[in-house]
Amino acid sequence: MSQPSTATDWRGKSGTKQLQSAVNASVYQKEWFQQLKRRVAAGEPCAIVGADAPQELLRAMDIPFVVNQWWASVVSSRQKAPYYLGLMNERGYRNDLCAYCSLAFASTLDPDPAQAPWGGLPKISLGIPELGCDSQMKIFGLWNKEHGVPIYPFERTVLVDPSPLNWWDKNRYDWEELYRPYRLDLMVEELKGLIAFLEMTTGRTLSETKLKHIMDLVNEQEEYSKQTRDLIAETMPAPITIVDSIPSVMIPQWHRGTEWAVNAAKTFYAEVKEKVEHGEVVCANEKIRLMWIGTGLWFNTSFYQHFQDKYGAVFAWSFYLALAADGYARYGDDPIRTLAARYTNLTEGLNIPPWNAAWYVNEAKRNKISAAVHLAPSGNCADRGSYFVKKALEDAGIPVFEIGSDNVDSRKWNNEEMTKQFSEFIETRVL
Repeated sequence: MSQPSTATDWRGKSGTKQLQSAVNASVYQKEWFQQLKRRVAAGEPCAIVGADAPQELLRAMDIPFVVNQWWASVVSSRQKAPYYLGLMNERGYRNDLCAYCSLAFASTLDPDPAQAPWGGLPKISLGIPELGCDSQMKIFGLWNKEHGVPIYPFERTVLVDPSPLNWWDKNRYDWEELYRPYRLDLMVEELKGLIAFLEMTTGRTLSETKLKHIMDLVNEQEEYSKQTRDLIAETMPAPITIVDSIPSVMIPQWHRGTEWAVNAAKTFYAEVKEKVEHGEVVCANEKIRLMWIGTGLWFNTSFYQHFQDKYGAVFAWSFYLALAADGYARYGDDPIRTLAARYTNLTEGLNIPPWNAAWYVNEAKRNKISAAVHLAPSGNCADRGSYFVKKALEDAGIPVFEIGSDNVDSRKWNNEEMTKQFSEFIETRVL
């Protein structure tokens, strides 16, 4: 695994977006965040939640919320992570904490919060850590200790019987059989406990009718995501790169269950379809189609486009669009149990062997992938199952370049060295 040496004076760059849907989504997100801050300033509660917590419940209860890892990506993209994480280090916390999970908290330690990106976080009044990441409970405990934020740790059961492997073909409709009734029963009770916590903490109540409508909107949104994923997969050369697909899909994902998110997903699909119909491509000399496995390299998304001109190497795939296509849609009459089916396994397709390895291989074949880059920081929850993912892909004839760096902490990244190492990988193992 490549372990780049530190280059502390270096600053990353953002990739160049080509899709209007990506630009529009980014503009909308900033406007939404300012509106959220106005709501909180007027006295409404605000939750900070893990990326894999059931956000649909908060939306159905009209509780404003910020996703912990999303805010970390904003901070990192503005090159503020080294400073904020340094504040944690000054307090005696380790350098090897999960930066993705701790960066939002670290940003609240700044004695000059007005310097934060977008004016900083609103006042947080409750938190929902998702315990799929071992560090989250401790980090959210710091929210409680430093800011008095009550927390509800959200748990899920462990995958015991990973059969069948092709979960992505079964989970839309056959989820009762796929995930086993006993796991779903436990998740229903977990959701009920969370609902009670939210009602007691905020004074707001859940309408199952509203939740059912939100679930229907999510399904509609993800069907567009599936069409977009499939269209990109079957089109060579690639019509777009992940510099465009990540914001075009992920910002709507943070708003899933809204009309805006459905329209954004529809617009994204229409824009990609138009490019395909007009023969517009990212790299006419495309020779290598790459997949990026792992979270976004938020402080340096220009890395994704660096290798196009020299090698014809295009990053066409990331799990963000693929998981939106395969991981979220659930059809059922009971909104609570259907939501339980979504969250019983949401992270298993990404992180738990053999389901994640089987899915990555299937996606690599679907997308005609030449090679994969796996961002798997050592000791971080992101490296779970990395051995099995690499083995499965390489057994399928797809070489894997592993990066043992952090996705938000640029202190642990040496751009010159990583560019050199990946270039050597392309030249020796792919071309």
